Amino acid sequence: MIPNTNDGSNTPPRLAPFMNMGTMMDLPPDSGAPTGEGAELLRGLREADYEGAQSANPEHCREAGIKAAAFVRADKPGELLPKAEKAKAEGNVCLTLHCGRGFESDAEAVAICEDIVAVSQQLSFPIYLETHRATITQDPWRTLQFIKEVPDIRINGDFSHWYTGLELPYGGIDWKLDLLEPVFDRVRFMHGRIGDASNMQVAVQADGTADHLVHFREMWTRAMAGFLRNAAGGDYLVFAPELLPPRSLYARVFETAPGQFREESNRWQQASVYTQIARECFAEAEKRT
Repeated sequence: MIPNTNDGSNTPPRLAPFMNMGTMMDLPPDSGAPTGEGAELLRGLREADYEGAQSANPEHCREAGIKAAAFVRADKPGELLPKAEKAKAEGNVCLTLHCGRGFESDAEAVAICEDIVAVSQQLSFPIYLETHRATITQDPWRTLQFIKEVPDIRINGDFSHWYTGLELPYGGIDWKLDLLEPVFDRVRFMHGRIGDASNMQVAVQADGTADHLVHFREMWTRAMAGFLRNAAGGDYLVFAPELLPPRSLYARVFETAPGQFREESNRWQQASVYTQIARECFAEAEKRT
């Protein structure tokens, strides 16, 4: 099967906070985030208790003393192998994927999933298919059917794409989460983003009680429990906040004065809040398992 990320130890399975480098893009000068470039910036992440970075230069990660994870697209069988070989050779601990554009036939999508499993097994390298809009996993029901056909697939869970993109709470959410257990059971990497029913990326407070935050806590906890039920000594689950800037049309901006706009929140600080919430969810997942 597709391997879990593992540090080579016999320590109990754990949560590993990474930083998706999209979060670091276009931060305002007063964000409080680490500055600099290359290894200097990554050392700042290490000092902020992030164990790794996704989509950063692996050599710079090694210099900074943190792990590296990669991301690529692979839209057809055969495209993944050379990209995965490169990611592994560079020293990344794993690879996450966007696959297809969402218009593939069922057979085409299943073939992509089969290719992911085959390449991961061939290279003994963790490769995780992301739940994302405009890809083969854009629809939860269809994703469940792919899992039936290719049960060895493993998932990078970014549930904002389903929660907001499909207005998941509409019509009730609890029964939908129960149906999605086969997805949660296969999550081995997580992108941290919280949306509400209409906005992909919103500011939250760790002690907030808004429905969307409660729902995300439950989804994250179920995914972490799925990891724990299938984990062994040394395995770790990467949680990487991916809070993208306004130019990516994720972070909302508001007019503070005529012609002056500011982001809704401090994404650097929000990444810390998301990571705190993830730690709380992991503790709850440990109780459940």
